[in-house]
Amino acid sequence: MPNDQVTPAARVLPVVLIGLGAGLLAGMFGVGGGILIVPMLVVVMKFDQRFANGTSLAALVPIAVSNIFTYWAHGHIDWHLAGFIVIGALAGAVLGTHLLQIINRRALAIIFSSVMIFAAVRLFWHVTTNGRGDLNVAHAVGASLLGLFAGTMSGLLGIGGGVIMVPVLVMLFGIPPVIAKGTAVAVTIPTATMGTWRNRTKKNVDMRSAAILGAGGVVTAVIGGMIANSMPDRASNVLFAILLLTLATRLLLETRKSL
Repeated sequence: MPNDQVTPAARVLPVVLIGLGAGLLAGMFGVGGGILIVPMLVVVMKFDQRFANGTSLAALVPIAVSNIFTYWAHGHIDWHLAGFIVIGALAGAVLGTHLLQIINRRALAIIFSSVMIFAAVRLFWHVTTNGRGDLNVAHAVGASLLGLFAGTMSGLLGIGGGVIMVPVLVMLFGIPPVIAKGTAVAVTIPTATMGTWRNRTKKNVDMRSAAILGAGGVVTAVIGGMIANSMPDRASNVLFAILLLTLATRLLLETRKSL
């Protein structure tokens, strides 16, 4: 979508509202907010799928930066594991932004919806977490591979990667949900920054819209983080799963109508 069609004055308010909602979700669920921004930009603002993905990723940088302090203050970030995830995620972000130029719009929408549905289904499962134990080689390799996949999906789909990282950290690494969310937020900052730089070189992002989205998200990200620290995991998971299923269904229906 051309830049002059993206942020006229009459369309600023809905973009701000999307940013506010994304920031709240980012704080509550550690998912960056792109899982809401992308489908809303496509469905409500009628963005092209690629342009929505690139713009979303840029907006996630300020949202994640503001969001990280709440998790950090409560000691809810596994910094050692985050470091290994970042190693893979940066490489993945480069790969994902390259794939974004190749894969067609319909395929992108289907991939994005599938990721949301997978995450929603996972959230209905009850998983007992006892922590990861001492960091070992298996943790380091597994975290780097997780980062590679999450970073690729981040660059490709315009999401922070938390929707992938959080379930895997909980289910396979035994990380408590709130720490998994905080760790995902920490990884999102360098990953989204790398992806945004790559998207700008390919003229695949509207920085004005991203700035509006990010400004709105910064306001509510801290609030979301405070809610996450007090909300029971089960209630948090169910609410988020319902939202993901709703957005995925709406995006698939919009994609079908555009064929």
